[in-house]
Amino acid sequence: MQQKRDYYEVLGLGRDASESEIKGAFRNLAHQYHPDKNQGDGAEEKFKELNEAYEVLSDREKRANYDRFGHSANGFGGQGFEGFGFEGMGSIFDAFFGGGTATASRQGPVRGNDIQYSLSITLEEAATGIEKELKISRTEHCSVCQGSGSEPGSQPSQCPECGGSGQVRRVQQSIFGRFTNISTCMRCQGEGRIITDPCPQCRGSGKEKFQRSIVFKIPAGVDSGSRVRLSAEGDAGSRGGPP
Repeated sequence: MQQKRDYYEVLGLGRDASESEIKGAFRNLAHQYHPDKNQGDGAEEKFKELNEAYEVLSDREKRANYDRFGHSANGFGGQGFEGFGFEGMGSIFDAFFGGGTATASRQGPVRGNDIQYSLSITLEEAATGIEKELKISRTEHCSVCQGSGSEPGSQPSQCPECGGSGQVRRVQQSIFGRFTNISTCMRCQGEGRIITDPCPQCRGSGKEKFQRSIVFKIPAGVDSGSRVRLSAEGDAGSRGGPP
């Protein structure tokens, strides 16, 4: 199996490179090593390597995972470049033609945000354990529309831009040939539906801020910096996702 090079090294960039620098470096190198323009030894493998590096570093989530865990973070850890074909190269279309990602689809449930609260206790309380009550402000599903975002009695309608699929398909012609670019629908943000009659309480967001009191126990023997995790007590999720 061929040893992978660092993606930043592949693009000739430092780890603090901006999104525009990543895109610019990829654009220049991809032109240089594209197999249709460069028939030299190793050009095709270099082009695949460039595209793989760009696919990861141009995506904020994939880049963050790569920075933390290396090549094993985004599913390329055991393939080697031999297994990376041209059929999935949506990132190069994005770099050359300015479209969105080529793997967009209707978005699924999203987990809500965590809430972190710092609490000071006495040495005696730390030694024996104690029950505490916290008053927090958190986001919950709207009390009127129950999180749908629509006025009670009405329903969201199908997005006319994407026909309910949550993605938009565009065909573009370039010097490299004819490409189909699939991107997340900007009008519905990948939902496939739009709210035509928004709830007057939450204005279509499906969420409200509430003040809540939470009682929990701090176990005996905790030390400075200890954390007590309370499950499902954070902000509400989106599209049916957990809090």
